Amino acid sequence: MYIETSRRSLVKGVTWRFIATTTTILIVYLFFGRLDLALAAGLLETTAKILLYYLHERGWQKIKFGKKRIEPFNLWIIGLPLSGKKVIADRVFEKLEQQLHIPIERIENREVRQILPEIGYERNDRIMHIKRVGYLIKKLQRHSVSTISSFVSPYQESRDAVNSMTENYVEVYINTPADHYNQRQTEGCVEETDKEQLQDLERVRHEYDKPINPHIIIEEDESLDDAVNRIVSYVKKNLVQ
Repeated sequence: MYIETSRRSLVKGVTWRFIATTTTILIVYLFFGRLDLALAAGLLETTAKILLYYLHERGWQKIKFGKKRIEPFNLWIIGLPLSGKKVIADRVFEKLEQQLHIPIERIENREVRQILPEIGYERNDRIMHIKRVGYLIKKLQRHSVSTISSFVSPYQESRDAVNSMTENYVEVYINTPADHYNQRQTEGCVEETDKEQLQDLERVRHEYDKPINPHIIIEEDESLDDAVNRIVSYVKKNLVQ
């Protein structure tokens, strides 16, 4: 989140006054034909109005009228391994970063696991892993940073934990059956798979807790572009108006 500093306000004032003062000098000279009078008028006007502009800017900086703070949100994109959540999350992140111009970060499961390689894949390990991510997002939100995350997040217990820890939690469920990942890969929704992802798919496919009430459900027959556009539209309509 950026704020207008006193130094920036002063520089803006100086550059604007240079243009305005040059105009004043030309007008006075054209009317009276005296260069000395035109320069004096320009100098006096410059000194007075730079000060007034600076005070005006700093005064408005302290007034809350007309300002709207965009509360940070946590877009939590979940689904089975190889369901297409990473590609969708990447596209959504790119679009929102371009269109909203707010502090926003992309958090991805495999990147986090590279930082914490000791975390396993058993139920308790996964729940602890997700809770740690939720704590990280909570800290980012304190600095007005929104997040777009993609995790398998197979257990309702861990989703509830992240929901309770973060503000403006939006759950997006990629509802793709485990046996359809080859089709999703052909459609461009899934990146090239590796052995670890296939193993993870086998680990969780039979014990995955289907989300109780996700905010958005992306069905298996929905195209990548349609899915991305629907998520972006939801965020813009419900979170940043």
